[in-house]
Amino acid sequence: MAIASLGFLTPGNFREGDPATGLQRGLELFEAGERLGYDSAWVRQRHLERGVSSAATFLAAASQRTRHIGLGTAVIQLGYENPFRLAEDLATADALARGRLQIGVSVGPPAHAEFLGAHFFDGDPGASDYGYDRALRLRENLRSPLLGGEGAVVNSPAGPQRPRLHPVAPGLADRLWYGGGSLRSAGWAGRSGFHLLTGNIVQGETTDRFFEAQRQIVGSFLGAWSGAQPPQIALGRVIVPTDGANAATRRRYADYAESRKARTLAPQGPKRTLFASDLVGSAGAILALLRADPILPYATAFRLELPYDFEQSDYEQILDDFLRLVAPELGWRRSAAAA
Repeated sequence: MAIASLGFLTPGNFREGDPATGLQRGLELFEAGERLGYDSAWVRQRHLERGVSSAATFLAAASQRTRHIGLGTAVIQLGYENPFRLAEDLATADALARGRLQIGVSVGPPAHAEFLGAHFFDGDPGASDYGYDRALRLRENLRSPLLGGEGAVVNSPAGPQRPRLHPVAPGLADRLWYGGGSLRSAGWAGRSGFHLLTGNIVQGETTDRFFEAQRQIVGSFLGAWSGAQPPQIALGRVIVPTDGANAATRRRYADYAESRKARTLAPQGPKRTLFASDLVGSAGAILALLRADPILPYATAFRLELPYDFEQSDYEQILDDFLRLVAPELGWRRSAAAA
């Protein structure tokens, strides 16, 4: 087992009435991750919550505060997006980052659509297609093909130009990931050449056991892979090392894990959602659990997922402990760029 690429995922949450401070601290975590030597930093995109609702905007800001760390989003819910306008935003952020973006997406109707109404929808919501075609359209837009017929031009102050999406972001269309939590979505991602993001939430379609369900999802992806590049799997786990924490903080971490334990004991809801246990404890205890993780050997990249609503000092301690005490024991080595 050897982790080739190490990243972390921040929730990007903030306190009610003070988004600026929370977003600023999220950006500071990206800077801290680069200083420590992480290969990538990822942010969640959330809607109707206290979190980052525009990942492209956040990553554009992060690109100006970092130099070499990869910048990712997991995941953009495409039901909320126009695939052309989103492609423009992502291409702009990738140009500012000089080609460092990694984009995770998912499809389906907008979550919590019942609250949106005329705030979001133009006409009948049922008339819109929220399927996989949105992801394919996003990728095609990121490739920036010429638009219109032969000889079509757009007249601009700079003179006539052939119409296409700008800025052109070379290679960004090949840096797309799909958040696959079901056998169907993982198989689609493989057939369509999207890399796979999988974490601590999957659907238990044929089993009540989390790891067995996730192994099936990974197998569905790999068995269907038809991309031009080798398939990549980025695995996420919620991990909270306690070595650098004081006694009070360790108790708080343990209470956090205990509050989430019940959801891991049985499938949840009509989709039979399965949750992995959070890994909270000493570096030695976490290493033992990760070495027994049957999915980790399939991963080409590992993503440390940070919990919601922790203090900034907690996040910094967790990132430092994991990088120093856990990752090297799993075969990870700091990249030349980070060094």
